[in-house]
Amino acid sequence: MAALAVALRGLGAEVRVCAPEDEEFADRLAGVGVETVPVSYSVRALAAGPKPATVADLADRVVMLAAAQYEAVAEAAGGADTVVATGLFPAVTGARTAAGKLGLRYAYAAFFPGMLPSPHHPPFPLPGRPLPEGVTDNRTLWDLDVESQNVLFGPGLATLRANVGLPPVDSVRDYAITGRPLLAADPVLGPWREPADLDVVQTGAWILPDERPLPADVEAFLRAGEPPVYVGFGSMAMQHGPTDTARVAVEAVRARGRRVLVSRGWADLAPVDDRDDCMAVGEVNHQALFPRVAAVVHHGGAGTTTAAARAGAPQVVVPQLVDQPYWAGRVAALGVGAAHDGPV
Repeated sequence: MAALAVALRGLGAEVRVCAPEDEEFADRLAGVGVETVPVSYSVRALAAGPKPATVADLADRVVMLAAAQYEAVAEAAGGADTVVATGLFPAVTGARTAAGKLGLRYAYAAFFPGMLPSPHHPPFPLPGRPLPEGVTDNRTLWDLDVESQNVLFGPGLATLRANVGLPPVDSVRDYAITGRPLLAADPVLGPWREPADLDVVQTGAWILPDERPLPADVEAFLRAGEPPVYVGFGSMAMQHGPTDTARVAVEAVRARGRRVLVSRGWADLAPVDDRDDCMAVGEVNHQALFPRVAAVVHHGGAGTTTAAARAGAPQVVVPQLVDQPYWAGRVAALGVGAAHDGPV
């Protein structure tokens, strides 16, 4: 979204971005001069905290996120004419509700095709609402997805909308994504397949040019030997903990005779010893780093997958959830890397 904001500003638009209150988002947006309105929750805290214990707890959390989005967008969009939102369907309804309350145009943006209904792929199963066995027609499964989302999230959204004087909606999902969503994915890495029922506008990936230099210690490490293998899992907490995850990764890379650059990420990975063939880094410029590594081992987020592909770096994708199995499959199918299929 930062890339979109900068591009729109370059066309003369006034832009504000609503983002979670984590400092990573605020710092990145401030670094490119984009005004930020914080949404009152932390993605890092949600990722690290306890998962909802029941389906009802999940629904309550989603409604909380939708309400937070509503409040932030309603504040930020004063004087605007368009709201562009992204995120999971139930929560992003808060942004569209704010747009509707203010009488503004609205567009939904997805970062990979699997978020959007299509005859070419099934929906994600929802908690407590598994996809029925034996049903293979994707259109039928997407119709059932509407029913499941309405059952799980419809009552909470109806309450949110009633509180601001708006009526309930017929379909939580379709209200969020509209009939003409944007697909901000590279058309080679993540193509939208036709024919399809939605009038999807594939824009290509939204990439913010990054001119930041690499830290001096990273430069020194890169110049001290052969290109290392980069290992990073972004915002993933990693179920086996930071120590075991780092140990397995470092040992696997060393077994191939390579040096290793470990990205701490939200899991707080770190080298397992003080040998000089391994270094830990914080958040760095992937556009500058990836062309200089031997390979990129990562979780399969849309941004990392695209950055590694653009850099021409071989990838090993270790997917965890949501869109990551899709990107792992695309990397393998295109022959630009391998998808890890096994315990993580």
